[in-house]
Amino acid sequence: MNASTTDERPAGRDERSGSGPTAVSALAAGTRAELLRLRKWPVVWVLVSVWLMLNLTFAYVFNYIAYATESGNFATEGNPRAALLEDVLPEAIPRIFTTGMPMFGGAIMMILGALAAGSGYGWGTWKTVLTQGPSRLATFGGMLAAVAGTVVAVIAITLVADLAASTLITVSESEPIVWPDLAALAEAAGSGLLIFGMWASAGVLIGVLTRSPAVAIGLGLVWSLVVENLLRSVSGLISGLNYVTDVMPGTSAGSLAGAQGAVPGAEGDGAPGVLTVLDGGSAALLLVGYIAVFTVVAAALVRRRDLV
Repeated sequence: MNASTTDERPAGRDERSGSGPTAVSALAAGTRAELLRLRKWPVVWVLVSVWLMLNLTFAYVFNYIAYATESGNFATEGNPRAALLEDVLPEAIPRIFTTGMPMFGGAIMMILGALAAGSGYGWGTWKTVLTQGPSRLATFGGMLAAVAGTVVAVIAITLVADLAASTLITVSESEPIVWPDLAALAEAAGSGLLIFGMWASAGVLIGVLTRSPAVAIGLGLVWSLVVENLLRSVSGLISGLNYVTDVMPGTSAGSLAGAQGAVPGAEGDGAPGVLTVLDGGSAALLLVGYIAVFTVVAAALVRRRDLV
């Protein structure tokens, strides 16, 4: 009878392994459900809107106002007028696309990841869903796929917004439209995906660790905006600390943006969070490693810990 019962169990219903056809269908269903939840969640639209506003304001509005009025501000002071115009033309998009991503955009993506994962615990939705049969890994994988899809969508929307803003400025100034090199544009978009993906996966991990959206957001922002900057600022005073700060997540993200051509904020006329500590290849490899580690650790915690 035990053998018969075992034979009659549907394939892929192992809660721990999450393998088999049922796990695949559960992952697809979970992804659709999580995408619907994120799409219907007003806070997601607010986060995306805030990022787009910050991106357009600091990359285009400030520069163009300074150019048009022949004045300077805290973001453009010391830059030649011709350089201000060059920075807002379509040809410059690969260079400025990732400028605001290491700090401002990264913080927003971390909030997104923390909300997506932490709310599964805080609202009790994961506990309710898992009583219906899907494995923990399938449920977590669906949430992770939805977050990844949102990150890809944000990168695409940002690229379209930058192209639209730069084209509008070019036409208004009667300048010839010179489109950016496709290879450079693809590299900038890929760099943006790595930066945003790393911060979003970090938010997911913190959300799983804390099981609380509010606490996860607070801890994530403190780390990305305070702790890393503080450690980098004192690394020259403590022997050996620079070996740690040079490979931290924020350093890797900032260095990848710097490798794309963004001006480091440390020079006084660039964006906060942009660095030149690492070369582009090393920074990209570190970001890929961080994404993998954050994802695997979060999945292991979801699989082995209690849901309450």
